[in-house]
Amino acid sequence: MSSEIASVEALRVWDSRGNPTVEVAITTASGAQGRAIAPAGASRGSREALDLRDGGSKLGGMDVRKAVANVNEVIAPKLIGMDVNDQRGIDDTMIALDGTPLKSTLGGNAVVASSLAVMHTAAAAEGVPLWAHLAKKYERQPSIPLPEIQIFGGGAHASQRIDIQDFMVMVPGASDFEEVMEVTSEIFRAAGSLMTQRGGAVGVADEGGWWPSFQTNEEGLELLVEAIELAGETPGDRVVISLDIAASEFASNGKYRLGLEDRDLSSDQMIALLGKWIDTYPIASIEDPLDEDDREGTIAFTQEFGDRIQIIGDDYITTSETMLRKAAGEGACNAVLVKVNQAGTVSEMLDTFMAAEDLGYRNVISARSGETEDVSITHMSAGLGGGQLKVGSFTRSERMVKWNECLRLQNAPGMGGFAAGESLANTWWGKKGQQR
Repeated sequence: MSSEIASVEALRVWDSRGNPTVEVAITTASGAQGRAIAPAGASRGSREALDLRDGGSKLGGMDVRKAVANVNEVIAPKLIGMDVNDQRGIDDTMIALDGTPLKSTLGGNAVVASSLAVMHTAAAAEGVPLWAHLAKKYERQPSIPLPEIQIFGGGAHASQRIDIQDFMVMVPGASDFEEVMEVTSEIFRAAGSLMTQRGGAVGVADEGGWWPSFQTNEEGLELLVEAIELAGETPGDRVVISLDIAASEFASNGKYRLGLEDRDLSSDQMIALLGKWIDTYPIASIEDPLDEDDREGTIAFTQEFGDRIQIIGDDYITTSETMLRKAAGEGACNAVLVKVNQAGTVSEMLDTFMAAEDLGYRNVISARSGETEDVSITHMSAGLGGGQLKVGSFTRSERMVKWNECLRLQNAPGMGGFAAGESLANTWWGKKGQQR
């Protein structure tokens, strides 16, 4: 059976925000086929791969016909005849073909959809599920990841209704993924009930979390703790809180503008505010606590709190091995958010993932706010034994399809156990003698 690529075809499809995006299907000479869809982010780091959009007035400038054409007319002729198992060689070919650091010639959306489709097709040619293909190819121990699940959505995912982008829960005390889903469902329902009682429920945000109406950002933490308790859980026991501050979205000229509260904070004041929250609430993880260009602030925050909580670099690292190694050398963050479309290719994402392990950083594989029914990241997290998975909330099919895939995979022959959160530190656990 030949594993040579026989055809590469791109199609314009639609994401969860109703925007066009790129799907690529690849078929080998033997008939094996794989397909993948490019996700799209709203909160973007300035150093991540750029989607190619058509601009103009049609579809708000978000059309992707140029990116689709680049796959069909530029990428396809180069990939046809290549071995689908040569992920690195194919990705390097597309990187060279584009010729820019951020994939701006061909479009990050065109390149990442093609790269992911290669990965899927290689698994299909082997006749195994994607997670199993990845585990074998990269000599990994597969496992079911611990999820971060959004309860309240804010920031760029909710038209800046609140400044903080994600208020999430994690259930590191769960025995398996099914228990995580059940506990989170109860918390999500409790949060909705509390918001309805207060007249603050105004719909759902881009990633499916409640789109709240709060008077302050801290009110989100207060209500989340109430929801955890209403669900019958003890905050800081088997359920903890995770925040994505996405501080770059409200940082400017060295200041942090909390629009909801009509005040500006310096870097030191922002660190002090987050420190107060860490001391007050069962927070085990914070993502992008400061601006992507606030190097001194991020280092200072990590030095002060890095032995107490997980500090994730997203915009600060942008799934770049170079930026990760720089952060590690300077003592910034202790975990990295891994987004394949942020890097632009599967190979570049894997470089960052593997480097994180070598450097002692935790990996958190992540979806984007503009998602689809594509389940690539679920298989990547499970097959690579990533440990943690961030998809969004507990509603909307583009989110639930990824969580449900975890449920299916946990019973698959050859799959390892559930990656519970023993490695997550938390101040509440320490106070209660429960730190693991």
